[in-house]
Amino acid sequence: MRHLQILTVLADQPPGPQSSQTVSNPGTLVEPQATDLFHWQGHALVVGAGGIGQALADGLAQRAAGLQVHTAGPKRGTWRLDLGDDASLESFAALALERFQPLRLVICTAGLLHEGSLQPEKRLLQVNRDNLRRSFELNAFGPLLLAKALEPALPRHLPLHFASLSARVGSITDNKLGGWYAYRAAKAAQNQLLRTLAIEWRRRLPLACVTALHPGTTATGLSEPFRSSVPPSGLFSPQRAAHQLLEVLATRSAEQSGNFVAWDGQPIPW
Repeated sequence: MRHLQILTVLADQPPGPQSSQTVSNPGTLVEPQATDLFHWQGHALVVGAGGIGQALADGLAQRAAGLQVHTAGPKRGTWRLDLGDDASLESFAALALERFQPLRLVICTAGLLHEGSLQPEKRLLQVNRDNLRRSFELNAFGPLLLAKALEPALPRHLPLHFASLSARVGSITDNKLGGWYAYRAAKAAQNQLLRTLAIEWRRRLPLACVTALHPGTTATGLSEPFRSSVPPSGLFSPQRAAHQLLEVLATRSAEQSGNFVAWDGQPIPW
């Protein structure tokens, strides 16, 4: 296996020399016949360099020697990307087309549950139009607009993964407790958008696998105010969550594209 190099250059700095891992002509790429991503060659991108995102990048660096791993986010990551800014997406799309060839794996971990006055609602009186809009912007629209921006950089002739972190509370069937209006609805919308994307890509990118992933309750800043009742056995470290999610993706192929899957590989009803 070739040596893995993780880029540590910020997007606002001049790009450095290309790693020997970069494939200038994807048509000549040769890799083992194994279908799981740990044996792929090319580039991987993790969007959202928080707890789970950074753990995913670290896990890929350790386990996928043929993939050059990139991270991106509005404040953290090797590249700057704001999913809520069209200009940022457009600039990043050009960067990906130039530098990330072939782009084999994209995992979007960006998500928003609480921020300032935006808090999970316990009753209808707490629902706020601005908070609904903000939750949908990042939790629902963000992953789809990321897919749109990156589509020109994705290979048609090679297997690839596009995955995004959803949440079990986004399941309409599984909603037994109510509350959390904005977050539930935004994650449900993300699921629908990814399902629709998977259907289109069956025609346009037939080797792509699109997956909505539920990581389980993980010890990150997103869950911190709400996990006091979670037993230790049900609370994952970011490293464990990342390991489990990569194991799930490694077993999936284009035939399973468009599904909503938990950290243990079990399907979640819509």
